Amino acid sequence: MQLDVAQLNDFYATPLGQVARRVLAQSIRSYWRGGKVQTLMGLGFATPYLASYRNEVTRIGALMPETQGALVWPRTGPVHSVLVEEERLPLPDNSVDRLLVMHCLEVAGHPVPLLRELWRVLAPEGRLLTVVPSRRGLWARIDSTPFGQGRPYSRWQLEQLLVQSLFTPTAWSGALFFPPIDKPMLVRSATAIERAGSRFTSRFGGVILVEAKKELVAPLGKPAKARALTELVTVRRETGE
Repeated sequence: MQLDVAQLNDFYATPLGQVARRVLAQSIRSYWRGGKVQTLMGLGFATPYLASYRNEVTRIGALMPETQGALVWPRTGPVHSVLVEEERLPLPDNSVDRLLVMHCLEVAGHPVPLLRELWRVLAPEGRLLTVVPSRRGLWARIDSTPFGQGRPYSRWQLEQLLVQSLFTPTAWSGALFFPPIDKPMLVRSATAIERAGSRFTSRFGGVILVEAKKELVAPLGKPAKARALTELVTVRRETGE
């Protein structure tokens, strides 16, 4: 099921959504701490995580899939959000330095063409950061949050999908170890639970984060094995030679 922007926006306005946003923002910051980045783009519903970078990059934008809908972002000043077709992004080749994919890949109808389009727009030295629900996590099993929608991934499945799309994973982590239950007591304990979960295991987080780089040369396939001959046959000459 694909949630629209209103439902996604409503989730992040809840106490549970605010905690999830804070936790994931810290995880994203652990990969991208700012610095000399020219162009940062988010695909899906990434605006809750883009805002803190607005004064750190030269160009920033929120690409919102047409199946999800778009909202005006930010609320004041120039608009940096645009409605797009997932497989036909309105960006030049090799034009994006950092690309954040959030609430997108798990609900994409054709994930490989989507990732190949991301490959096209990503700069040769750029980095792709993808956040998807984890098959092992509790969040994927409860559909009352956006992380319970679409197809959750295992690390193996996500790695195979990225490699197939000419990306090489370079770093992995997990997040959202606290349960997706919007109860005051659990929400207040979420930070402590998250800290303990991330310290002892990364396999049972609610989401998987993976950073990947763009491969510029397609890997060669394995050569097919020649059929072994069990016996040699003498070639007979034709008569009349």
